[in-house]
Amino acid sequence: MDEMYRVQLKIRRPAAEVFEAVVNPAKITGYFLGEASGPLTAGAEVTWKFPEFEFRIPVIVREVEQDRRLVFEWPAADGGGYNTTVEMLFVPLEDGATMLQIAETGWRGGAAALPFSHGNAGGWMFFIAALKAYLEYGINLRAGGVR
Repeated sequence: MDEMYRVQLKIRRPAAEVFEAVVNPAKITGYFLGEASGPLTAGAEVTWKFPEFEFRIPVIVREVEQDRRLVFEWPAADGGGYNTTVEMLFVPLEDGATMLQIAETGWRGGAAALPFSHGNAGGWMFFIAALKAYLEYGINLRAGGVR
């Protein structure tokens, strides 16, 4: 079974600004990550470190359509030894805002993978909310919120 989900939220900023805040390590570390080893560019292999964990996660960028779409792979959270695929769509809206949609696919293991898939869905929803707070209000929702 290939489990997947899609989360989305409107961010009141142009797609180019939202896209830049995701791919640029200096920006993504301002609201979501503790460290990012480099920008998310096509073919790049970077590492991400979340503030609450000691380990680093490899991220392999598969596709980039400037200001429109980003696709990368990373290790499945269930520790099954395979990668899932994350696709981000930056959909421009008529009012100059962006609908950011994120889907993660490729989960294996059926019902056993569901808690991990659902956990990541919640994580990506927090990612979008944190990005929105960062771009619209200049605040870091993670600040002080992790051990």
